[in-house]
Amino acid sequence: MIPTGGLLTTLLLATVVIIGASVVPGLVWLAVMYFGVLLTLVIVDVVISTKPEQVVVTRTHDSKLSLGVPNLIVVTITNNSPRPLRLAMRDEYPDPFISAHVIATGQFAPFSSNDIRYHVRPLTRGDYHFGATNLRYRSTLGTFQRQVGYPTEGAVRVYPNVLDVRKYDLMARKGLLTELGLRNAHVFGSGTEFERLRDYTTDDEFRRINWKGTARRNKLIAVEYETERSQHIMCVLDTGRLMRPPIGDLAKLDYAVNTALLTSYVATLRGDQVGMLTFADDVGVYLAPSKGRGQFYAMLELLYNLETEPVEADYGRALSYLGVKNKRRSLIILFTDLQTLDAAQPIIAYMGRLARQHVALLVTMSDPNVTRLADQALDTSQAVYSRAIAEQLLDERKVILDTLNRAGVLTLDVQADQLSIAVINRYLELKTRGRL
Repeated sequence: MIPTGGLLTTLLLATVVIIGASVVPGLVWLAVMYFGVLLTLVIVDVVISTKPEQVVVTRTHDSKLSLGVPNLIVVTITNNSPRPLRLAMRDEYPDPFISAHVIATGQFAPFSSNDIRYHVRPLTRGDYHFGATNLRYRSTLGTFQRQVGYPTEGAVRVYPNVLDVRKYDLMARKGLLTELGLRNAHVFGSGTEFERLRDYTTDDEFRRINWKGTARRNKLIAVEYETERSQHIMCVLDTGRLMRPPIGDLAKLDYAVNTALLTSYVATLRGDQVGMLTFADDVGVYLAPSKGRGQFYAMLELLYNLETEPVEADYGRALSYLGVKNKRRSLIILFTDLQTLDAAQPIIAYMGRLARQHVALLVTMSDPNVTRLADQALDTSQAVYSRAIAEQLLDERKVILDTLNRAGVLTLDVQADQLSIAVINRYLELKTRGRL
């Protein structure tokens, strides 16, 4: 129990009576009565105030928290006492999480239950642990405050951004995918898988005429096709040192993991088979392409604690391994970063070799710091030097990307916060054009 300011002020006033008793002995009895009344008041307050065991606290949240986005945490507080309760709450969420929540307050009627909601934003994947929930509430007569820690401890795992997957599902059901920035990928007239018959128009190719339908209906009938299903998509993740630096709050690898997961989910919904390979100086995890939700959840479990390594990535070993393991023509999406033209030579060589049989797509994230330095005003000698270096890095990056394009490798270099939408749009574009 913590005494309130009112109780401390009342005790301070008692010193006046004590000092007076030293001058007028008859005031001693008044001091004794004063302390007796005060003690009685505190005892009565303890008896009638809400006991800690009359308050029940539980914490609920998703079983899988998502990386880099706000996750809802709900603390349910039940007041089982016959008196109203006003309290302040401080929940012990894991240290690596970011939250605007510090102390939340609430008013609880007798025999009622209310929720206190707040959000946390994890910055790294892996296993974490919530601590206790601490409540502080004032006694009925206001002589003291109780501070109680309730045992709501529990383990939690931080996964790649599964909230984006749920958001995609919701927007897809409502037909609002364009609001996410996704282009309409269901394009008729491409691919080879039969979709439907319709009336022939002058814009249709002659080879689209369905002669049996034309004979039955006595007018020109065209056939429409959609892109084939059950194609192979391989997400290849570089976990070497170049993917360790952060962009904002998250490491480059985290952006790549979130994008690979959402792209794989979209691909499974379209009937494609998705697989994964991770590598640094050696091959890490290889997951053969397969279809269905089970494959998506297998990827989720493998990615939730994937970490970078302080080593140079061996592209030759990883891409050669992939070429041996995956013979069928596939869309191979390599998530990595570029440094210098000399360091990028293995990427150019091995991705160019893969592009002869597969559709090879190299995905990189542009560094906003370099872009900012390249655009800065030249008002100091330091700014001139920084801008020159930044422009040199950007020029060399462009040379690498152009060299890859000439080798038949597709490239995508976008800002990190636009990565998921850009990769999914490129996948859908390649699929609808029949490139896979």
